[in-house]
Amino acid sequence: MALVVICGQPCSGKSTAATCLAEALRASESKATVRVIDETFFHLDRNQSYANMIAEKNVRGVLRSEVDRSVSKDNIIIVDSLNSIKGYRYELWCLARAAGVRYCVLHCDVKDTDCRKWNEDRKDKGEAGYDEIIFEDLVRRFEKPDSKNRWDSPLFELQPSKDEIEKSSPAILDAVSYLTKTVDSKTRDVKILQPTIATQSVRPSNANSLYELDQATQEVMNAIIAAQSNSLNGPVLIGSGLPTLNIRSAVGYPELRRLRRTFIKLTSQTSLSGPPPPADAESAKRMFVDYLNRELGD
Repeated sequence: MALVVICGQPCSGKSTAATCLAEALRASESKATVRVIDETFFHLDRNQSYANMIAEKNVRGVLRSEVDRSVSKDNIIIVDSLNSIKGYRYELWCLARAAGVRYCVLHCDVKDTDCRKWNEDRKDKGEAGYDEIIFEDLVRRFEKPDSKNRWDSPLFELQPSKDEIEKSSPAILDAVSYLTKTVDSKTRDVKILQPTIATQSVRPSNANSLYELDQATQEVMNAIIAAQSNSLNGPVLIGSGLPTLNIRSAVGYPELRRLRRTFIKLTSQTSLSGPPPPADAESAKRMFVDYLNRELGD
């Protein structure tokens, strides 16, 4: 149903905001299952997770994989993490688009000085806080969301002191309204992302069809190479009952391989919204020869 990305500086109240949002969504009339995904779900330590770029990249990969497995039209997923890199927020947006769900960003916009104070208060209480060096590095590299970016839109700004984040906070209520509003043909203020071929996972095609396609296109390539090695200029006859291949000049093996890969890829993508790849060799050859004639012919 939706993917919500919580972002903000370290110790800016993101987890509190995620908890309040989840409670508000569960209290709403929405029947969707609400789930929060964060580092603590995987028992990840704050400082170890962000001690260096490799560790941070691994953490983002773990969270992204869990989001990919979880996001669907039946639930609302809240990603409670720094989500400080705009490129990473774009990746999450792509996951939402692939699933065909709503998407929004909730930004805890808090001053650096307040975040530092809250981090120190947390450590003074014996709770898990960030080491000073790691904290300053995360603050320095934070990329603030911009509503002009499609992966940061719609953007809900939460600007409270940490103790003032509640289910009734305006940004929380606005987010709940956006995530639960009924959509019909007249709705203009709620956007449900639509999947494209680029974001959809290709459905597995019939194994025999793929095998026939691979073998048939390879046979066509072999016939072209054989004709060219025998210095046969002009049209190339691939087989009885098949179109004649007309090419302007000799074509190298690397170029033929590239065209073959492109043809197989296009045929597989077409099967997402249309018929599957050809199940017999003759049909596959005919399609491949027609494709080569368009790409290489006069």
